[in-house]
Amino acid sequence: MHLEIQNVSKKYSKDKYGLKNFSIHIEKGILGLLGANGAGKSTLLKMIATVSKPSLGNITLNKNNIVKDANYMRQQLGFLPQDFGVYPNLNAYEFLEYMAAMKGIGGKNLRAKIQQLLEGLNLIENAKKPIGTYSGGMKQRVGIAQTLLNNPKIVLFDEPTVGLDPEERVRFRNLISDLANDCIVILSSHIVSDIDTIADKVAIMKSGKLIEYGNQNHIINQVADTVFETIIDSNQISNFKEKHLVVSTSRINGKLKIRYVSQNPVQNSITQKATLEDAYLYLNSII
Repeated sequence: MHLEIQNVSKKYSKDKYGLKNFSIHIEKGILGLLGANGAGKSTLLKMIATVSKPSLGNITLNKNNIVKDANYMRQQLGFLPQDFGVYPNLNAYEFLEYMAAMKGIGGKNLRAKIQQLLEGLNLIENAKKPIGTYSGGMKQRVGIAQTLLNNPKIVLFDEPTVGLDPEERVRFRNLISDLANDCIVILSSHIVSDIDTIADKVAIMKSGKLIEYGNQNHIINQVADTVFETIIDSNQISNFKEKHLVVSTSRINGKLKIRYVSQNPVQNSITQKATLEDAYLYLNSII
């Protein structure tokens, strides 16, 4: 599978772009699409999903232009948008059977597939209850299930872990890891921990542009040997932030323990192993 996005822009008005001159080549595996809210992640996913058309540029799947031939993508696509909705009076079985019919999926194996998905997403216990009685996290899991009904080759998840508790997040990551052997999976999030545990490659977006792309080691190496930890008085924090990029702070014995990125560390700082979050915050701060 080869997904090619070539010089794609989405223009909303004369001076407003949702995406600008975006290019990337994606193959099998998990791509983590990382960026703050408003970075253009949802805009990009909607165009890949053929929900929206680019203003400029082309998107091809296995050299087929999906802007001109949307059905080629749709036949192989599973998409969980950020604003996914459900029918509250249907139970999980009924809803997934309905979604299967909408996607043209049927056959004797459909019920077994639905059962497998509900088990994998820990929904069996409540599967016969109306979805309107579900928690936000449970509804999100139903959304994940419908995304995978047609055994898609291209799977798009837009902020899929919203509403999921820590145990559900682990279950979701395990499910996605199993998928990635045969599919292109694009997982969009503004939460680094959703990405760093499973993504084969990471694309960092800001203001509709791609600012960095590669495997995690490549991106983390952008801040190699520049991540430190030190302890300062709490009244020094404002001045400290003016000179250094602060990644995190925590209180310890009335003082502040600071993790920061800097080319010029303060005295008594201890070098730390760089992480994807360090690199993500650093790259966003300089571009």
